[in-house]
Amino acid sequence: MNEMDRYQQWLTDPAIDAQTKQELQEIADDAKEIKERFYKELEFGTGGLRGIIGAGSNRLNRYTVGRATQGLANYILKEGTQQKGVAIAYDSRHMSPEFAQIAGLVLAANGIKAYVYPSLRPTPMLSFAVRELGCTAGIVITASHNPPEYNGYKVYWADGAQVVAPRDRDIIQEVNAVSGFGEIKEISLEEAQKAGLFTYIGKEVDDAYDANVLAQCQNKALIAQMADDLKIVYTPIHGSGNLPVRRALEKAGFCHVHIVKEQEQPDADFTTVGYPNPEDPKVFTLAKALAEQVDADIIVGTDPDCDRVGAMVRDDKGEFVVLTGNMVGALLTEYILSQKKANGTLPKNGAVIKTIVSTELIAPICKAYGVEQMEVLTGFKFIGEKIKNFEETGSHTFLFGFEESYGCLAGTYARDKDAVVATVLICEMAAYYKQKGMTLYDGLQKLYATYGCYQDTVKAITLKGLDGVEKIQNIMASFRKDIPKTFGGIAVTVAKDYKTQVITNMQTGEETKSTFPPSDVVYYTLADGSWLCVRPSGTEPKLKFYIGVKGDTMQEAKQKAAILEQDIDAKIEQVSSEKA
Repeated sequence: MNEMDRYQQWLTDPAIDAQTKQELQEIADDAKEIKERFYKELEFGTGGLRGIIGAGSNRLNRYTVGRATQGLANYILKEGTQQKGVAIAYDSRHMSPEFAQIAGLVLAANGIKAYVYPSLRPTPMLSFAVRELGCTAGIVITASHNPPEYNGYKVYWADGAQVVAPRDRDIIQEVNAVSGFGEIKEISLEEAQKAGLFTYIGKEVDDAYDANVLAQCQNKALIAQMADDLKIVYTPIHGSGNLPVRRALEKAGFCHVHIVKEQEQPDADFTTVGYPNPEDPKVFTLAKALAEQVDADIIVGTDPDCDRVGAMVRDDKGEFVVLTGNMVGALLTEYILSQKKANGTLPKNGAVIKTIVSTELIAPICKAYGVEQMEVLTGFKFIGEKIKNFEETGSHTFLFGFEESYGCLAGTYARDKDAVVATVLICEMAAYYKQKGMTLYDGLQKLYATYGCYQDTVKAITLKGLDGVEKIQNIMASFRKDIPKTFGGIAVTVAKDYKTQVITNMQTGEETKSTFPPSDVVYYTLADGSWLCVRPSGTEPKLKFYIGVKGDTMQEAKQKAAILEQDIDAKIEQVSSEKA
């Protein structure tokens, strides 16, 4: 079926409402728009759905959300776990409350109880609620840090983590088996509530979540001693973190938390920033102005669904500079391990987990504290999977997990990255260094002096639309098929293709099989220990290149990274010219 066939099918389907059909009739003379909206079905992938809001098979709307939920309901019914119910949360994006209610009512129509948060909540609170309420699954409506036109739909299982293989594939099969929108079961809110199949989650779950977040504080006496001296600027960037983060900081004891008023309230258009990603320093423009006004020590900001946190601190010149996700991850790893060692709670079987594209600085830190470092594929669900395995086997004690894209978790109360606990711990860490007459920037320099100068960079290329998808596929195919012999004049020693699961020793030609699940990722290790990785973003129309190097000085490390980035640019240009 091509795009015009799907377009006509939507126009004639009796299950589609008149308002949606009117929206589609308005693009009848726009062949490009029709193609963008209908060239495929919006795929229910391993993380759920994510797409631009609007009418069409390749858009997020009440029908694609309903179809996904019907498929999930069918899977739950086959599993026989429908009596446990499903928890649902949503953030501040366009249509988030409506999509959450639609999902809840489809579940209710299938006899599955929906526990729905009454207002926006962070994604990690959904992860917590699934476990706290004993649900069989969870749904969160969010597009994380994507631009305003996007929304998404993520599925969690009973352990509180996003679904992983093989369950993800089984759910996808059930979603794909819903062949028509007429198969989506419906029930009114009044009927669902009367039958006890749609209920709102109460304050007691929020309180329990708060208690678990505060339990992750490493040194409460330190906070009590320094809380009145530390000045914090916080921005929720128009998202769901506003109330939970402020509540957690207050309960932890921090006295001076200044909120960026212009970004305090939910705003689906993210008017002050447009692109609400704490990885982008521009989102902190207003926060920096406030920080200078109140003489703040630290700036923190959370993305719309409050699972990622960005931070800025003063450097040795007193200017605010960005702490990347890798920097925050390394600082928190050192801080948590050092505090646990100091208070005698560092377990012998402790483990820190990072993703394969996150900084290698973690390795020497973990080695220094006698803690095992583990790696997983990109995606926090793989860290959640490890936590579940630890609990089932008793093999390790989870201490901390993070990924370079500004997400981390301390504690096992949730199974996804949590910007609420991360914000509290970052502020506690800032208080720790301030007590020593240092800033977090000073703390970072101390890490480099102790463990080595690691430089980690990410280069992202945005390629939107159908043409963008094709370009991303072409570049990935090139890097996969024609393994470069060198990058920046340095020999490639190992090439790991996680899609084919083949690991190639470039010196001997020997091939071994990866133990990771298949993923569209190519990873190169270089002769000097540097590494590069290329993968399409799982959440945005982007191709991402990751670079990690180590130098004797930070200047040397930055120069090495710059040379590798230039070589990547040249290779991309070569692929583009060959396809032109």
